[in-house]
Amino acid sequence: MNRIVGIDLGTTNSLIAVVENKRPRVLERGGQRLIPSVVGRTDDNRIIVGQEALNQYVLAPERTVRSIKRKMGTTEPVKLGDGSHSPEEISAFILRHLKQMAEEILGEKVDRAVITVPAYFNDAQRQATTRAGQIAGLEVVRIINEPTAAALVYGLDQQANQYLMVYDLGGGTFDVSIIEQHGEIMEVRSSHGNVHLGGDDFDERVLQHLLAHLSGEHRYDFKEDRRAMARLVRAAERAKTKLSDAPYAKVTEEFLARYDGQAIHLNTEIGREEFEGMIEDLLDSTIESVHKALGDATLTAEQINRVLLVGGSTRIPRVWELIKSELGIEPSIEVNPDEAVALGAAVQAAIIDGDDVQTMLIDVSPHSLGVEVASIIMGDLVPGFYKPIIRRNTTIPTTKSERFYTISPQQDTVEVSVFQGESQVCVDNTLLGQFKLSGLPPSENPELPREVIIEFSYNLNGVVEVSARDRRGERCEMMTVNAATGKRAASEVETKHHFDPALEQDVARSLKEATTLELELEADGNREDAERLRGARHALEEAHEQGGEKQVREAVEAIEDLIYDLE
Repeated sequence: MNRIVGIDLGTTNSLIAVVENKRPRVLERGGQRLIPSVVGRTDDNRIIVGQEALNQYVLAPERTVRSIKRKMGTTEPVKLGDGSHSPEEISAFILRHLKQMAEEILGEKVDRAVITVPAYFNDAQRQATTRAGQIAGLEVVRIINEPTAAALVYGLDQQANQYLMVYDLGGGTFDVSIIEQHGEIMEVRSSHGNVHLGGDDFDERVLQHLLAHLSGEHRYDFKEDRRAMARLVRAAERAKTKLSDAPYAKVTEEFLARYDGQAIHLNTEIGREEFEGMIEDLLDSTIESVHKALGDATLTAEQINRVLLVGGSTRIPRVWELIKSELGIEPSIEVNPDEAVALGAAVQAAIIDGDDVQTMLIDVSPHSLGVEVASIIMGDLVPGFYKPIIRRNTTIPTTKSERFYTISPQQDTVEVSVFQGESQVCVDNTLLGQFKLSGLPPSENPELPREVIIEFSYNLNGVVEVSARDRRGERCEMMTVNAATGKRAASEVETKHHFDPALEQDVARSLKEATTLELELEADGNREDAERLRGARHALEEAHEQGGEKQVREAVEAIEDLIYDLE
């Protein structure tokens, strides 16, 4: 059987790697290792991928697709010339290109792969990645998290007992993971991040700066000129890259456009400090994720032994400075940050293949998974509460089940709504799917509600099987979460704030107590006090959604004091 390859399917660039002589290496052709994650359609209707497609983007942006990774897990159609494709079909073009490239270099058939995804990718995005591989003719034997893959590479020569932080800032996604290493074993303690943050966002800030500069000199609407915009996007990206190594970047684009009989040229300069000012808030948000990951892992910055920088955007000097300032550790960047993830995927592939690579991998669930339940409050049935079954940062693969009851003894059908998220109410989480279990047999005591056992099985590829059965196993239904479902966009979930677990419990308890008391006050006709409590509850919810830890603690204390006074 042919060897398994490792693939880093990136937002901006993709790579493919293998292990040879117990060491991973990135495959290259014509001196090119980074394959732009760009797909195009030519005038004669040919599909092109990589550098050729990126070159075409300047002249024909309407026939070229970039950053498709950001749309993975959605059903949004992607226009490519006169045709339309799903996000996974576009990604499959990239994967097929990598597969053919590897076959040419290795001189053998390539049909199995380990593919990496951001640690904070949800289930829909992971399944879309698997489908893309299948469309490309690859058996996806494992989906693993990008930071974990990078840690595998660093762990090859450093078989130690330590805590690692992997700070992965790529072209379109950001992840930070805390990894506990015991010799050959690596276990992810926590993960946090944003699947819509990366170098593309930095490019956008530079692009807006260039547009503002041009608008100050010309009355031309560049946003309506697709070719001019494509050239400006490339110019912004080149300027950002140059500013990693130089204090200034000259931005020059001749004959950018023409209006009123005159040609428009761009000739300006951007300083590194100016650029860092443009993206400071985005970089600050990554540091917030760093502290949340530390909190989830119940560790302090002083306990972290090494910080590994991964992803091309970590070359920005300000990133290194922020990590050093916040954690007091000089980050490690011994492995090429562009290649670390692909190399780690190759290591994982070799492990699966049974090769002698002295590293093991343990991964975690990046989100809590659970179901919707109802509660009886003041004699009324109130639906919409969220009951997690697999908690965030649980080691996977794992199978967990919980017992639930029907509302009444006569109820013989239940609808199981599966959610992903951290909020105590379902509306703030992501709906993954629904199914019904009918024909429930009565309980042994016919006066008691009927029992339902709900089980979640989470495998190493991030695919979740959910089953519901009666206690005796006479009736059973199940579903596998698929990418076509989901109530909210990933960005609405990924940007949620998460705090210390004890504080999260305080928030949940306070909101529950406030809701119960508010309903009691309404029932007693005490509308004024109910309104006061409602205002305090909304203030706590807003602080929890948007504020920092100090604001949340203050809001918890305020609502607890009010509950005490009203009771």
